[in-house]
Amino acid sequence: VLLGSGLTVLSQPLMYVKVLVQVGYEPLPPTLGRNIFGRQVYQLPGLFSYAKHIVKVDGRAGLFKGLAPRLCSSAIGTVVHSKVLQCPLSGWLFPADSSLSLQPGASKKEPVSSLEQVLKETSREMVARSAATLITHPFHVITLRCMVQFIGRETKYSGTLSAFATIYREEGILGFFAGLIPRLLGDILSLWLCNMLAYLINTYALENGVGSTVGSRGVFQGHHPILGGIQVPLLLPQVSTMTEMKSYSQAVTGFFASMLTYPFVLVSNLMAVNNCGLAGGLLPYAPTYSSWLDCWSQLHREGNMSRGNSLFFRKVPAGKRYVWE
Repeated sequence: VLLGSGLTVLSQPLMYVKVLVQVGYEPLPPTLGRNIFGRQVYQLPGLFSYAKHIVKVDGRAGLFKGLAPRLCSSAIGTVVHSKVLQCPLSGWLFPADSSLSLQPGASKKEPVSSLEQVLKETSREMVARSAATLITHPFHVITLRCMVQFIGRETKYSGTLSAFATIYREEGILGFFAGLIPRLLGDILSLWLCNMLAYLINTYALENGVGSTVGSRGVFQGHHPILGGIQVPLLLPQVSTMTEMKSYSQAVTGFFASMLTYPFVLVSNLMAVNNCGLAGGLLPYAPTYSSWLDCWSQLHREGNMSRGNSLFFRKVPAGKRYVWE
């Protein structure tokens, strides 16, 4: 919990800028710069320019608006996620496969990973994440609205407790769960994409590729390739290398899955602040969406499905209009 809280504090300015960009708020005009190929293009302000503008307006403390509800969300989400994984019902529905046998000569630290085991573990993780998201979503909504207040200089959501009262009074219970469905869908799709891609890569690319390479050198026969008949145990370096490669593949597939499911994150955040009485949730930044599907379709028509995905080298798309001060 403490480590997660520390990371939350450090990443708060990054998320703050990202949310304002997602809403479509551009306080600074485009400037003429160069892209990675050296060509001159008009670019929107990046992360550091955006952050400097916020500091100029609200001081350094302004970069941490919405931190309190986000810390609550992080801490509660961590506890709920852990409790659900430890829940006897979760273990009964998705029991860990302890009957998996080891390959002959394999290390005890490297059990054979089967598709059934991956499906069970991913399902348990999906239930835990979904429960944590469901319980902490009201804090997520308050966090986003505290950040978006920067656009209209409002103070409507000045505290966590008062924000709960305001949302309940104006929108009822459903107001606490604005944008929940696309957020849940994005989390679930990202989790399954990441784990299944990692399984396919680890099973059919890494294990088969490394196994055939090592086997051709005579390691599986227990013979040193140079010393001939002298048996030398060379399995531990192989297991260590395989573990490192699998960790890298997990990171790569996680990044790839997050890129593919980013539109769900964008739509969820926009729906959380849409038509809530803040300037950032109204025209000219956003129309009033009837549902998250309506928001998705309009963003798709405008070509804005990746807005806010990158905070560097933000080229101004041709034909697009932005609102800046």
